[in-house]
Amino acid sequence: MELYLDSAEINEIKNGFEQAPFMTGLTTTPTFMARHGITDIDGTIVELSKIVPILQIEALGDTAEEIVAEAKRQEALGLSRETTVYKIPVSLVGLKACSMLVKEGFKVNVHLVYTLQQAYMAMQAGATYVCPLVGRLQDQGHDALGLVEQCVEAVEYYGYDTKIMFSSVRTMQHVRDAVSIGVHTITVPWKIMTQLTENHFTKIGTDQFVNDTRLMTVKVGEAISTNNPTVTADATVAECLVNMTTNATGATTVVDANGAAIGIFTDGDLRRLVSEKGGDVVNTKVGDLGLTAPISIDANELLFVASNLIKEKKVDELVVTQNGKVIGMLDVQDMMKF
Repeated sequence: MELYLDSAEINEIKNGFEQAPFMTGLTTTPTFMARHGITDIDGTIVELSKIVPILQIEALGDTAEEIVAEAKRQEALGLSRETTVYKIPVSLVGLKACSMLVKEGFKVNVHLVYTLQQAYMAMQAGATYVCPLVGRLQDQGHDALGLVEQCVEAVEYYGYDTKIMFSSVRTMQHVRDAVSIGVHTITVPWKIMTQLTENHFTKIGTDQFVNDTRLMTVKVGEAISTNNPTVTADATVAECLVNMTTNATGATTVVDANGAAIGIFTDGDLRRLVSEKGGDVVNTKVGDLGLTAPISIDANELLFVASNLIKEKKVDELVVTQNGKVIGMLDVQDMMKF
């Protein structure tokens, strides 16, 4: 099934084909252009023809001859018959123009189709594409999907060399419907296009793969913050609090004169001490709190090892060391953010 972008916004089109270069081409209308304030239609058409693989543009006129002349005028701007499709609203005049253009090697999309008989006449006229407007039909309470399905069946039953284009796409469900019916091509607004690859469970699975890959490839020293909050044993609880606040951390490592870890003081310790001993505890030296050696890990270990250690010891942070000296702290959240 061919996939077209339905738009006239230049930046959106450029971005769309950069992100999804596998799209078949672009459909656009004078209404889209007017909506985006485009006044140089010819210049825009030429610009678009250089951006997209296939461009579908409007060819209008009061008579078949005028429509044919307009298509040829646009072609003279530098467009190629191989990569340009001329869109013509369905009518006897339009279908006569379609027949004339197709016989000369032009590609034609007969659009604004609302009934099976209109679609049949367009197929008979040799239209390259027949384009029912699903969203608009549904707005009027009609069975648009039934019409599209009938059009596809007619092409296949009678062997017409015509592609049924599913247009006026409003929702992702419309794309599902188009695929289910088996249309030959669909044209989709970029807003809907960007949602077609999204799924909550896909995101969960992808995030898990990314996280597990990090655990097995990233070293602890690469994941820690550049902040290295440390205090010595003679620092007061108040000084620890200032140290944690300044470094935006929930803990600070207590080190000896050689920079080796002898303990760790956390915001949880602070709350517990204040609850037990009151506000005066802020003047207590951390060395008098009965420190125990913290759980530490070497900076060259993988995050996978750190993750297992955190789970095994049931702690929220690990002191990170290198050559016996503290160089930082690894919080459980750091492994998720890196």
